[in-house]
Amino acid sequence: MFRGTAPAKIILFGEHAVVYGQPAIAAPVNSLFAEAIASPINSPFHLIALDLESQQIPLTAEHSLALAARLTFNALELSPPQASIQIRSTIPLASGLGSGAAISAAIVRSICSLMEQRLSDEQINEIVYEVEKIYHGTPSGIDNTVIVYNQVVYFVRGEPIQHLQVKRPLRLLIADTGRKALTKIAVGDVRKLVEANPGKYTSIIEQIGTIAKQAQAAMSSGELDRLGILMDENHCLLDQLTVSSPELETLVNAARQAGAAGAKLSGGGRGGNMIALCTEETKSSVRSALEQAGAQRIIETTIAATEE
Repeated sequence: MFRGTAPAKIILFGEHAVVYGQPAIAAPVNSLFAEAIASPINSPFHLIALDLESQQIPLTAEHSLALAARLTFNALELSPPQASIQIRSTIPLASGLGSGAAISAAIVRSICSLMEQRLSDEQINEIVYEVEKIYHGTPSGIDNTVIVYNQVVYFVRGEPIQHLQVKRPLRLLIADTGRKALTKIAVGDVRKLVEANPGKYTSIIEQIGTIAKQAQAAMSSGELDRLGILMDENHCLLDQLTVSSPELETLVNAARQAGAAGAKLSGGGRGGNMIALCTEETKSSVRSALEQAGAQRIIETTIAATEE
């Protein structure tokens, strides 16, 4: 069995603003993952997407998964063998958790395993970024970076990756609105706002960037109360960019009222997921409040403290 895996991701701070050169902070979620298993068989190379009605995808198809495979063989400078790759994922689609990037990364790694070859994380990241362009049009690069390197990152487009220091563990609840939303559409809508009224919306984007910088400092110093306040502020600004939704607002408000230190949408918005920063003491009450407010799925994750 030749296996490749990759985790989901959440954006803690800076979504949308990151497209315009502002910093963002994101973290992997290893309890959700994509998996690709390659098997030698007596037929031309193809992929089988088990979560898409077991759709069989030939290597030559105009499909994002086929593109991930083609780019991998090109990078390895090898011809595809007779084989199939079965793909499955526990990451909800179109929910802001990086399902597309995770699936692409898993495919690349399974092919490397099958061919008994190695690509560096940097090379894998480049391949996944190319595939991300299909999903997002003008992706920031944050999804593929967090997912491929599997580390908390402070990300600025076009700059070297910074792996973030976390002084105290961050206990998070990730709640799914149940409403699917394509990041590509939300990003395009924000771009239209910026072009129509650059003064107003560029200011909002810059404020989001400032919050991400302050959040980096708060995470490094372990100021969790401060971090929660920054999450609330970040969400308010994202709402001004029109990327929140009634479902997100309901969950964010429920989490705050139940004692979360902070809560915000995470990812492209318009649906998808929100995150709530909790303590061990408030986690249960916040979870109950989110369930009562209509969350379709709640995932607990902890961002571990980094070693000194």
